[in-house]
Amino acid sequence: MSTPTDTRRDLVTVIAHMRAKPGKQQELREALEGLIDTTSKEAGYVNYDLHQGIEDPALMYLYENWESVDTHEAHMQAAHLQHFASIVDDLVDGGLTVVRLRRIA
Repeated sequence: MSTPTDTRRDLVTVIAHMRAKPGKQQELREALEGLIDTTSKEAGYVNYDLHQGIEDPALMYLYENWESVDTHEAHMQAAHLQHFASIVDDLVDGGLTVVRLRRIA
């Protein structure tokens, strides 16, 4: 099985993670799922995969790949992401962590 970065080490990989507030797990999941379709149509999109913790289902992770830092930054300014940013504090316990990486091996 391959991943986008197997043949494209130049891609920008983004891993975002967060924990749903108690009682907000389903609402957070639905909000994150709602980002996927619109994001998949953005310039520079490669993949945008939502994951949920097995042992701790309140944990949500996004595994993303983008053509460049610029396309990821444009994504972060998109209207649907700005809307999510406006509701994230109501859904997430302890904030949202976003890390940008480049595959080296």
